Amino acid sequence: MLSLRRSLISVCKILNSNQSSIAATSPQALFKPQYCWVSGFSSNTPSLDIDLSNKESNRQLCNRLIYRSKQRGFLELDLVLGKWVEEHIHSMDENGIKALVHVLDLENLDLWKWLTAQEQPPEAVEINPVFSALHDKVMNNLNSHSAPETQATSGQPWVRGWDDIKKGWNGPIAGNQ
Repeated sequence: MLSLRRSLISVCKILNSNQSSIAATSPQALFKPQYCWVSGFSSNTPSLDIDLSNKESNRQLCNRLIYRSKQRGFLELDLVLGKWVEEHIHSMDENGIKALVHVLDLENLDLWKWLTAQEQPPEAVEINPVFSALHDKVMNNLNSHSAPETQATSGQPWVRGWDDIKKGWNGPIAGNQ
């Protein structure tokens, strides 16, 4: 993908140098994000324009963020993020929405490991108020709804799936061991 981007940029440079009518088309304009849903953690990305001035733009923004939180392609995150965002998005101000967008821009696997305390999140993510609230909710749910025997120790990955082969006399007593 990166090589395709580089070749398109070089083609645009050639076209711009040869024809003055194409001068309005720049490589930056070709690769501008359509919805500005680009993470604010990198320095070359535009800031998110949030317009909460009227009901229609507020409704559209909320619907986009709810959709993004429910359609990540990672079922556990779809359920956790989607429900949390639906409950809290309407009470968020502009800073809260920006913090939510930063959380939604994170990679699925990393976000899941950080939310479930399998790995320590980076400081920039850890100080995000939306991430902190999500992390607290996930940890409270894990502690109140799962048996201690099935929980991994903090900082250790979970055991993937159930081992049906060990369901004999020497198999696990409960859960995912």
